[in-house]
Formats: sequence, C-alpha cells, structure tokens
Amino acid sequence: MRVDKYLWCIRYVKTRNIGTQACKKGAVKVNNATVKASREVFPGDKISFRKNQINYQIEVLDIPPNRVGAKLVGLYRVDNTPKEAFEQTELLKYAKTYYRKKGVGRPTKKDRRDIDDYKERGEEE
Repeated sequence: MRVDKYLWCIRYVKTRNIGTQACKKGAVKVNNATVKASREVFPGDKISFRKNQINYQIEVLDIPPNRVGAKLVGLYRVDNTPKEAFEQTELLKYAKTYYRKKGVGRPTKKDRRDIDDYKERGEEE
C-alpha cells in the first residue's frame, strides 16, 4: 500500500491529497529515508512524519484493506511518539498567551464599538 494511502487509512491525515503534499514537502520518512507518496509500505516499517509541530513515530503492524474506524486503528499501527512531543505543544500554548494577552494592543471590533458608544454618550450629555 502507498504511504500516503496508509496514513489516510489509519486516520493520521484527513485526505490522501494532504498525505501526498506532506510527502512532497519531505515531512514523511520511512525507515529514516525521505520518501515519495508512491512508496510502498510493508509490515515492520517505521514511519516518522511531522504534523501540527509534532514528530509522530509509528510502526506498521499490518496493512488495512481500506480506511478503518478510529477504534480499529490500533490493529494496524503502534504509536511510538514520545510523550515529550505532546508536552511541548502544551508549553507552546502557554508561551503564546504570555507574549500576547487578550485585550492588549490593537483594539478588537468589539472594543472599537464600545469606544464609539462611550464617545456618543459623552457628546449627548
């Protein structure tokens, strides 16, 4: 089975086209070698790919006949992604809020409307 189709079948990418684009960008590796989307995947292969700033590492157990339900994905792959990768994304969420707090900087549309309403009330009095 093609690597882009395999990633789609085990629900790591939403469409095959997204899987193909990831292969073209060099984000997908099979056995530590960057591959094209047409590369065949066999049981025992180790696939690593980057998605949402996380480096996933999975091992192929079996080839699914077609796209499988979320409950059956475990039959076809083993996820060897380290837990630290997911913890780093949590830290990134906190880091983003640290640099830009809500309401600081340029006013939002709601803030602008509130300011306009306040000015209009001041002129009427």
